[in-house]
Amino acid sequence: MHYIRQVKNTVSTFGWVSILLHWLVALVVLGMYPLGLYIVSLGYYDPGYRIYPDWHRSIGVLLMLVLCMRLFWRWINPSPRQLSQHRWERLGASLGHLGLYLLLVTILASGYLFSTADGRGIEVFGWFSLPAIPGLALRQEELAAEIHFYAATLLMVLIAIHALAAFKHHFIDKDATLTRMLGLQSENIDDSN
Repeated sequence: MHYIRQVKNTVSTFGWVSILLHWLVALVVLGMYPLGLYIVSLGYYDPGYRIYPDWHRSIGVLLMLVLCMRLFWRWINPSPRQLSQHRWERLGASLGHLGLYLLLVTILASGYLFSTADGRGIEVFGWFSLPAIPGLALRQEELAAEIHFYAATLLMVLIAIHALAAFKHHFIDKDATLTRMLGLQSENIDDSN
């Protein structure tokens, strides 16, 4: 095995930009869910009640920017071919990826609507502010918060299935599905296919 050195994807491998964006989104999402659960458990007089929600919103806005970059990068790059020989697995993988993206967009949109329902924008770590859109979520904060929670919980389930599928490819099928997303590539993968 050797490290992938190309920037862009090929038909058989992911480039380092796709790998970096994948793992950045994954780590942020996996950290945001428990942070969100912790925030919900805080009492009004808890010192973290004033700090952690701001962090959660700020990270969410940055995640939205990274997700936009990831979607654009995916649009301008070829997707490496799926290694499964089974049509149902390829269809499942495609639907799973679509579900991951749709849930991420739903979570980010509902989080924005919930956070700006009072008409105030989101201050992002003091660097810049994402303004509220007046009247967009008027009196809809409870609905937006509910959608945000259930979509995030469903995303965690889909992420677990995604990870299990990657481990299945690695340990049972013994193909390069997982290693190529880790930035490693098997010597026998041919880019000419």
